[in-house]
Amino acid sequence: MIKTLFNRLALTAIALCTLLAPLSASAEDANWPTKPVKFVVPFPPGGSVDPLARLIAVRLSASMGQQFIVENKPGASGSIGTAFVAKSAPDGYNFVFVFDTHAVNPTLLPMTFDTVKDLAPVMLIGTAPMAIATNPSKPYKTFADVIAAAKAKPNTVTFGSIGNGSMGHLTMTLLQHAGGFTLVHVPYKGGGPMTQDALGGQIDLAVGSVAVLSPQVRSGKLRAVAVTGNKRSHSMPDVPALSEQGFPGFSALAWWGIFAPAGTPKPILDKFHAELVKALNQPDLRKTLTEQLGMDLVVSTPEALQKFLVSEIDRWGKVVRENNIRAD
Repeated sequence: MIKTLFNRLALTAIALCTLLAPLSASAEDANWPTKPVKFVVPFPPGGSVDPLARLIAVRLSASMGQQFIVENKPGASGSIGTAFVAKSAPDGYNFVFVFDTHAVNPTLLPMTFDTVKDLAPVMLIGTAPMAIATNPSKPYKTFADVIAAAKAKPNTVTFGSIGNGSMGHLTMTLLQHAGGFTLVHVPYKGGGPMTQDALGGQIDLAVGSVAVLSPQVRSGKLRAVAVTGNKRSHSMPDVPALSEQGFPGFSALAWWGIFAPAGTPKPILDKFHAELVKALNQPDLRKTLTEQLGMDLVVSTPEALQKFLVSEIDRWGKVVRENNIRAD
């Protein structure tokens, strides 16, 4: 009799725990965050991803009453830090800020996680065109001048990018196929060394984000011959887009996004997204991102980011495979 009563009480306790567990989890999700949140930047300090994450971390720390801490985990074009988040607990305390390499890496590098399945999209923050610039001592005034010189003497006109498989490299590869001309690629380890060689005239062209090249263009130390969006950049309004220079509809954009580990509870993702929207609608932050990073703010839904990511993986993966491009 006592044993039967004990068994019934045990079963009742188990049933109650089973019923209360979702309620407890829901309450925890609703109260998120209850401890510091980590923003992983899979690149070194500097560049564009690091300051973006830090600017947003400051705003969310103030608005949500918890610390949002930026941690740099660089390496392998951003895939090391991104893998860390993909394999983290899906509890809302680890997010990753990615750059455009995120869509190229699945085809270019050996990956330890599934880019599409192992991460939950949060937001496409913004996009920006790249600029194609040259030293003013060079003879190129327009991109048509570049094409003419490359066709007259194939494999003599050089262009620098931030590395094999970078967005600049892949963009110039597409343009060469579309325009029927051949350039010589010079890969660098970053925008700084590439820009220095462009300033010194060691390379004919530099391909980089408008954030990296616009200060040199504004100062007159470099001349921009094109931007890679399908419209002009607000950072370089006098520079024609490639779509105006014989490549109608062409667009290749740098972009910034935020992801969480797959399985992160939807209430947390919804709350995080709403706070991001509030922060990115603050006029001073918008001004900083548009003027300093040359960004066109998108502030997308999670669904729009996922759709964008899949299309970018398809587009640039095809370029990598068809041209047998290998990582540095």
